[in-house]
Amino acid sequence: MVLITSKYIKPFEVIDALLAEHRQFLDDCYKKSQLICSGAQIPRVGGVLIANVGSVDEAREIMENDPFSINGAAEYQFIEFTPTKYDERFSCFLRKD
Repeated sequence: MVLITSKYIKPFEVIDALLAEHRQFLDDCYKKSQLICSGAQIPRVGGVLIANVGSVDEAREIMENDPFSINGAAEYQFIEFTPTKYDERFSCFLRKD
């Protein structure tokens, strides 16, 4: 799994103009089972996503297609991790490879 954080680097006018496209991108990622959850940071400085992928490289490739990335509106940090303790309800999200 990969924890992804984004930081907005363009004004909110740009972010808000890209929001519908960004949400469609996220919907597509959910349909492909690439994401487990996503949401805005509080305060609204960027976002947080948990990707159900095998490597940081795979997560980077996915995020290159985010309209925020394409338009230079956000920068990303990637942290790969292996869940070793988790609520049993979370187990359905764990990759089996």
